[in-house]
Amino acid sequence: MDIRRRNNVTVTGRADGPVVLLAHGFGCDQNMWRLVVPALAKDYRVVLFDYVGSGSADSSAWSEQRYSSLEGYALDVLEVCEELDLTNVAFVGHSVSAMVGVLAASKAPQRFSSLVMVAPSPRYIDEDGYRGGFSADDIDELLESLESNYLGWSAAMAPVIMGNPERPELGEELTTSFCATDPAMARVFARTTFLSDSRDDLKKVTVPTLVLECSQDAIAPREVGAYVHQAIPGSRLVTLKATGHCPQLSAPQATAAAISEFLGAGR
Repeated sequence: MDIRRRNNVTVTGRADGPVVLLAHGFGCDQNMWRLVVPALAKDYRVVLFDYVGSGSADSSAWSEQRYSSLEGYALDVLEVCEELDLTNVAFVGHSVSAMVGVLAASKAPQRFSSLVMVAPSPRYIDEDGYRGGFSADDIDELLESLESNYLGWSAAMAPVIMGNPERPELGEELTTSFCATDPAMARVFARTTFLSDSRDDLKKVTVPTLVLECSQDAIAPREVGAYVHQAIPGSRLVTLKATGHCPQLSAPQATAAAISEFLGAGR
């Protein structure tokens, strides 16, 4: 199988630079990183891709069985790394991809040098002693709405996820991205995302890790960032002066600067 075509792999930046692998979140594709890529490309070899079922990846390679768990997405990451023979990879994962990166690094630690978790959440549902931001009923309602009317759900939820109501073009871009995703595949990815519980996986992290959160985020509140930071020994927590769940779009300069500063400190 041609992994580069399957996952729509793009490589840019310094050919001889350290590798940064950028992984998008639910309902998105690699285009979500376009505003931070130019800053990173000055010093790094930047690798981007789309998960199967997202963006311009080969949808014929999708299977519900594989992509009904985060392990399926981690396999995409590992197969891209193997195809490009990548080592010492700095993995930058947005939202659910932060947890995908944790899984990938635990399965093939020899390939990864560091993790950057952008607006991560290991568990979206509140439990005793843990605040994920949503009740179980909230998530059931969200998934029911998504499954019954995906396009309507996308139009309603994307601006909430993006935040920044004074910049409606950002919410419109995320809506367009959501709506471009095949609804059947999006439903599976949504259930995998919002019903996952990766809290126990955090203790497996052994590489230097940056937890990058926003000052206001309706999807991953700051209690979640604090939890992830505390669960990963030696991790660094940085709170961006940004609102919403997608700082790579709403605050790209600050996002790129935080990533570069963290990765540069480890070189």
